[in-house]
Amino acid sequence: MSDGDDETPEDTSAETQSDASEEPTDAEESTDAEASEEITAESLNERLDAVEEDLEAAETESDLDAVESDLDDVESDLEAADLPEPDEDDDDAEDPRADLESRVSDLREDLESQRGPYAEDVVDDIESAKSKVTETRWTERGEGEIVDVVESFAADVNEILDASVSVDGDSEEDLAAALDDAADAVESASLDADDDADTIAALLEATDDLESGLEDSQEWDDLETNEKLQAEGFYDVLGHYKDFPPELSALKEWEKRGRADMIMLAKDSLQSEFMQEYCMDAFVRMADPSVFDEMHQLAQRRDKTAIKALGRMGSGAEDAVETLVEYVDTDSDPALQKVTFKALGEIGSSDATQAIADKLVMDNDNVRPYAARALGLIGDTRAVKPLSDTLESDENDTVRAAAAWALRQIGTEDALEAAADYTDERSYLVQHEAELARDSLGDADADAPTA
Repeated sequence: MSDGDDETPEDTSAETQSDASEEPTDAEESTDAEASEEITAESLNERLDAVEEDLEAAETESDLDAVESDLDDVESDLEAADLPEPDEDDDDAEDPRADLESRVSDLREDLESQRGPYAEDVVDDIESAKSKVTETRWTERGEGEIVDVVESFAADVNEILDASVSVDGDSEEDLAAALDDAADAVESASLDADDDADTIAALLEATDDLESGLEDSQEWDDLETNEKLQAEGFYDVLGHYKDFPPELSALKEWEKRGRADMIMLAKDSLQSEFMQEYCMDAFVRMADPSVFDEMHQLAQRRDKTAIKALGRMGSGAEDAVETLVEYVDTDSDPALQKVTFKALGEIGSSDATQAIADKLVMDNDNVRPYAARALGLIGDTRAVKPLSDTLESDENDTVRAAAAWALRQIGTEDALEAAADYTDERSYLVQHEAELARDSLGDADADAPTA
């Protein structure tokens, strides 16, 4: 055998495999073609044209789902596309990205408008009507009108769905219950947006009538102010209307009768500054705790008349003490401090004692007397020491006299003795208070039992 015969054939399998691996497959060629296909404004517009055609031809929810999927793909490619930017210096330059985004947005709106209607839309409308019924204040006439409207709607639902919804009373709760039953009937019908489109459309027409009927029913806010007052019986205390304005005459009469609720009605209804002030002053004079919440709310906005009214309520306004104590240190507003000190004194809560006692050394000698008198009204024996110090060392006689008066109001033996030490005082005001304190001590000694 020759040398050539001894040679084995070359193994070309690896080379063949190598050559084969270098040749692109059909799938790779397709991927490369897609990758090399540039996304342009023109190509995106063409795809949107196709989406628009499919949207116009769509007849079922499934068709619309397919359109939405295609629109999502276009939007995704639009976000990734490298589109030319408009010339910033040219206000009229075209912006292909903005134009395409606008077109996508318009198609989405058209898509949503073609969807449904759904049974859920009917239920939502019923829930909205229920809220209208229960959250609106109706007039007497309106209360009758909404009953008719809901009964009519219940009849429509029964006819459309062969249901048995009924209105079993005239109250808002009864009407709300009927609307709940109607919503349950719609949900139980398991209506399909495609197969039951006519039924859903009929129900939506019925809810439209329900909503418009409620809108046309007379609400309390539809009335003029004098009509509201008339409906509430505000003018019933007047035998006539010859007094002008009749509202003021009615206010005076309601105040005489102790009807704070009617004064509050007028305050909430009459917007003139004069009437508002009269109502607030009436609350001060009436000292009625029934209006505490309103006065406390106004006091939190530093309304001085409301603070006066709280003070006049005495212990009935104890829940306002925490609010009022916050104003004790408002040195920049002496008028607020004065009315606050007086109110806290009249309420009489010892929770305010320390805060007020600290103000006995404040700079404003027109306000310090109010602090002293407030401590006297509260009557907390912890105030005896600071009041005694004020009586001894304050440079203002009016303040010292107020401190002596406060000690007399506290009335303990220590307090009276501290005030009685000043019977020879040069200031008549202080001397007078000291003499009264001394007399009180004498009365106490006289009343004491003998051994």
